[in-house]
This record gives sequence, structure tokens and C-alpha cells, in this order.
Amino acid sequence: MSQARTIWITLGLMVFLVVLPLALREDTNQMPNTNARRLVIYTPHSESIRREFAEAFAAYWEKNHKEKVYIDWRSPGGTSEIRLVLDASYKAADEEKRPGIGADIFFGGGEPDFANQSKKGRLVPLKLFDKHPEWFGKDGAIPEIYTGERLYAKDKTWISSCLSRFGICYNPIRLKYLDLPEPKTWNELMHPKLYGMIALADPTKSGSVARAFELIVQAEMQKSLEDPALKNLSEKERLARGWKNGLIVLQGLSANARYFADASTKIPLDIADGNAVAGMCVDYYGKAFANQVNKTEVRLKWIAPINGTTVSGDPIAVLRGTTEPELAQAFVEYVLSPAGQALWNSAPGTPGGPKRRELYRPPVRRDTFPIGTGKPAPDSPYVFGQYQTYRPELTAASFGTLRRFVRVMCIDNHEELKSAWQAIIEAGMPADAIAALQDFSTLPYRDGGKGDPELDSPDPLVSAQRMSQLGIIFRENYKRAEALARAHSSKKP
Repeated sequence: MSQARTIWITLGLMVFLVVLPLALREDTNQMPNTNARRLVIYTPHSESIRREFAEAFAAYWEKNHKEKVYIDWRSPGGTSEIRLVLDASYKAADEEKRPGIGADIFFGGGEPDFANQSKKGRLVPLKLFDKHPEWFGKDGAIPEIYTGERLYAKDKTWISSCLSRFGICYNPIRLKYLDLPEPKTWNELMHPKLYGMIALADPTKSGSVARAFELIVQAEMQKSLEDPALKNLSEKERLARGWKNGLIVLQGLSANARYFADASTKIPLDIADGNAVAGMCVDYYGKAFANQVNKTEVRLKWIAPINGTTVSGDPIAVLRGTTEPELAQAFVEYVLSPAGQALWNSAPGTPGGPKRRELYRPPVRRDTFPIGTGKPAPDSPYVFGQYQTYRPELTAASFGTLRRFVRVMCIDNHEELKSAWQAIIEAGMPADAIAALQDFSTLPYRDGGKGDPELDSPDPLVSAQRMSQLGIIFRENYKRAEALARAHSSKKP
């Protein structure tokens, strides 16, 4: 075979490999158009959500305004990665005296992330509050507060587009094999039989995951406040007791964990496949994957733990310096309109519903039901569930502290934690070893729920030094706990 012929065949194969994915790709009606207006949106949302909302809004805008719209999605990762991008972009814009960063909307994530961006002056007031006052207020479709969680900002710079709940997804077949009941609370995932079988998400990668860890701690604090057996203690002492109990739960879940996933989608897949028994999972991932895998047998279930989670919002906002203010405000209004809200929980193919896949997200509007049903979805968080009520005065100020503390206590020292916990289990759970493991004296509860001033320092060097210091302390704690446990094991006959 001649060299020229070999080159042409190679080039032909390369062209084929490039063109084939384009030929097989489903038409999303969202190809760039030189005559189209463009919206740049930062989002952690899945491709299914991006596609459904892009196509629906583009069709709506063209029908009503005779203009084409192209949605330019930017998805650098989860909300933590988006936060880093926004921080760097706005820092550069401020230094160069530019009003914006070439982006229009921030769509999806946790309330803390949006509150932080609003505090930094990066979000602009949303016009829908003045345009549709009937959507709000006491009898409006969108409540300001639910289960203690704020669903839109006081300054009206962001609003929740849908709802979410962090809960437990589990494999009932694996639990039955282990002779364990199906869980109803987070604490049940600390059982020694589940060593190495729990799947967790990394709270440093997602504000929503970090909030779920905060809620676990706060749930224990609320239990201590309400516990009749502790009525003789002062409120401060009861809060301190609950704070420590919450850290014990976080540590216990981590001690049983196989890993801390960067991508939340990994967890329900591993559980359904039997690679893990149970884990932390947001409702829409759990329900979507359950619908996919439970064809011949039930391999995956999702539940909201009793009094162990809240119903939180998944916000949307217009970014400061948008070059398309009219279009950006219109997109937010569409997402919150009855038509936009119906996309979240209607069956695919129904008129006005998603075209391809169900999105499994509860809409934020209380008056939006799945199309064609005329009634709330079977698992509507406004109707069903036993939730805790979030009290920001207890833990909100320590949100950043908890996020970083979980990293040094559970993630950076994960192998040492697992080794100590395994030794404790094998030794029959000796009290002195458990006490060494659960020594949280380096991070006591502070008045008003304040965080650790060094961990939360605006100076990254100070924060890093404190994290390094805590990492060393917990590494030594775990080594001491393991040594105590092994000493007990050596005395066994």
C-alpha cells in the first residue's frame, strides 16, 4: 500500500470520527445562529434540564417576539467550581472597571451560593416581583419560607426555581442480605455492618451537599434542645451536646464510607449496582435512577430521612453587568411561570411537558401539578414528608467551618479514620477507643453558632494553616483510637 493511500485512509477515518457524533446527535434546536440573541448561563444543572429549558424558552420567545434565542450554557462543574469562576471573573472585571463578565444568568445550586453572590453585589433585582406580585405573599404560589428555608431573597436578587431534598438512597436487596432494616434516619447508616458500604458526596465540591451536612448537625442540636432528659442543662449546654452529637454522626457516616464522590450521579449508580449499600443522594437523582434501574427488581429506593432534612430551593438569578438584561429577566420569568414550572415534574411527551425525559424536580410553585393530573405529585414536598425546620441562628454562621472541618476530619484523613473504625469494630466497640475517636475538643460549639475564626479567615494562608493543624490533631486521634482498640483485641482469649 502506497504512503499516499495510507495518509488518505487515515484522514478519511479522522473525518468520519469527527462527523459521526454530529450526525447521530439529537437535534436540540439550539445550534448557534448569527441572527439569534444569545444568553450566557452558568449552571450545574444536568444536560437534560439544560436542553429542555433551552428549547422551551427559545420556542416561547420566538412565538411571542419573532426573534431567535440561543442559550450558551457554561458548566465548569458543580456550584463550587462555578463560584471560583465567578470570583475570578468579577475580580478581573472590577480591576478593569468593567460592569460585567460576559455572562447573564446563574441557574441552579444551593441557597448559600446565591446568598454569597448577592452579598458581593453580583446579582441584580428581579423584575418578576413587581410584575407578578400575585405569585407571592401569604396566599401566593411561591412561599418566602418553607421548612425554615428561604425560597427567595429579601432583596429580591434571586429566587428558587424548583425544590430539592437531600436524603438516603439504598439497595433493599443488599440490606436484606445484611439483615438490616430499610433506613429511616441518617444515624442508621452508622451501623458497624455497613463498614465500607456507604457512599457520600464531597461537601467541598457542592454548596448543596455542604448544606446537607450542616442539616445533619443541626438536627442533632434540635434533638438536644427538645430532649426532656436534658431539661436541667442550660440552653448553651444542650446546644453544645447536640453540636458534638452532630459531629459524631458526620464522622460515623464517613467512617463507613467507601468514598466521597465529586459527582453526585456516581452514588445512586453504585448503590443500584451493589457496589455500595446506601448513601447520600438528592431526591431527583435518586428518583431518576430508580426509574431507570428498577425494571425487573427493586434495586434502588430513595427516602427523605425523618426530621433529617429540609425542603430547600434551587435558585436562579440575573448577573450584574448582563449585556441582555431584557432577555435575562424574561428567561427567569419564564422559568417561574406556570409553563416553565410544568417542565420540572411532568411526564415526557405530555403537551407542555418535557420532550425527552422526566426531570424529577418538584416545582417551587405550589399551584403547579404534573400536566394532565390536576393534583399534586405523589411525593410533593408541600404535601408529603416529615421534615425538620431549619433554624439559621443555630448553624448558619458555622456553614463554612463545617464544610472545611468535614474535609480535614473525614476526607483528608479518611484512610486513618476507616482503619481506626475497623479496629474498634473488631475489638467489640471499646468505650475508651470510641472516646478517642470522637474527641472534638478542638472544635467546640461557639456562642451564636459562630464558626471557627481561623478556619473561616478571609486570609487563605491562615485558613490553610488551621486546616493543617486540625488535620494533624485528628490523624493523631485516629492513631490513638486504633491503638487502644488493638490493645483490647490483644487481650481477647
